[in-house]
Formats: sequence, structure tokens, C-alpha cells
Amino acid sequence: MAKKVQRIAASRRKLQLLRTLTNSKSVRRRSIILNVLLHFHKLTVKLEEIQREYQNLMAIRNEYFNLLKHIQIPKEVKVEKLGEDQFVVKVRCNRGGDKLVSIVEAFEELGLNVVRARVSCNHFFAMEAIVVAQDQQTTKTKDVTQAILKAIDKQGGERILVT
Repeated sequence: MAKKVQRIAASRRKLQLLRTLTNSKSVRRRSIILNVLLHFHKLTVKLEEIQREYQNLMAIRNEYFNLLKHIQIPKEVKVEKLGEDQFVVKVRCNRGGDKLVSIVEAFEELGLNVVRARVSCNHFFAMEAIVVAQDQQTTKTKDVTQAILKAIDKQGGERILVT
């Protein structure tokens, strides 16, 4: 008899929990179970909708990255003189190859030391650097520009935009 009472109490607690989870106002066992089934169905539909939206977003993302791979960015080299022997060098071109190494080697050939640099190659290669001439030699912006273009050309031909 005590086990039966415990079972009935456990059943009532479970039904009350189901009523609370589904915001059911029903009191009858059958109505509560139907509300639970309806609630599960609605959750399943929402989950499927979220999965479809996720798949659409992933397809858009993949298409975007695929387009980025095929975009040809023209080479852009900009050299500005800061002081007597300092230059700000800005480079932008397609990524790939050892462009950074080639550019640093070009700086060394010209006798330039890199004081500060910021490099990014997420979707294309971009670099902004401050370089200083060694030994107070006179280096022209045109010489720096040509050396960088030559270094980039080692890695593959691209369209050129010099500013």
C-alpha cells in the first residue's frame, strides 16, 4: 500500500513538472501528455529551422571565402618620406609566396632597417612599416618603391598600382 502511494505521488510530481515545463493549464493526465507531445513537436520544428538557417549561413560563408580566393587585388606600393632618413612603406597585394621575406631582403639591400611593421595576410597581403636608412645614406622614395615592386614580382606577376 505504501509503495502504491509513493508511486502515485511520484507520478503526480512528474505530471506537475511536465505541466510546468510546457506551461500547460490542464489538470487531466491525458491533456498534459498531449501538451507535452505538442511542445516537443514545436521544439523539433524550431530546431530544424535553426539547422536550415545555419546551413544557409555556412553556404554563404563558404561562397564568400571562395570568392575571396579568386579576387585579384592589384599591387599597391606607397612610400612616403617621414624625415631625412625615415620612410613609411605601405604594401598591399595578393597573398601567397614569401612576400614578407622578399620585401625584408629588399630593405636590407637598400640599407634600410625596419623600426616598426604591421603585417596581415588574412585575405590579401598587407604591410605597413617604418624603415630607417643605415649610415645616413640618401635613399629616394622611388628607389624604395622600385625595390619593393621587384621583390613582389619575384613571387608572381600581378597588376600594379603605384601611389
